[in-house]
Amino acid sequence: MTSSVGTLFADLTDENPLTADAFWEKLPIEGKANLWGDEIYFSTSISVETENPRSIVNIGDVAYWPPGKAVCLFFGLTPASRGNEIQPASPVNVFGRIENNVKLLKLIPFGEKVRLERG
Repeated sequence: MTSSVGTLFADLTDENPLTADAFWEKLPIEGKANLWGDEIYFSTSISVETENPRSIVNIGDVAYWPPGKAVCLFFGLTPASRGNEIQPASPVNVFGRIENNVKLLKLIPFGEKVRLERG
């Protein structure tokens, strides 16, 4: 993932292979960052059904939100979070994990171009 603040690296996970494959085939993908608490998300043209959805995610998770056809990058609590649990707006398909300096996501402003690409 690249933006003006730097480059982050993510690995695809085995948790949701259909989602991971759909994204892999469409890379590179670009969007403008929307912020929802400590989550960056942006809409894509990718359409994937719900696959092993999670209501609680971890810092560094890369996920797909089916209702908005959006990719989500989690780096902390969201407005839906309870206590220390990171909760998306509704269940997501986690398909990747950021492997370095997740804190860079805090520096990405609303509307910033974000690019997901093969590394």
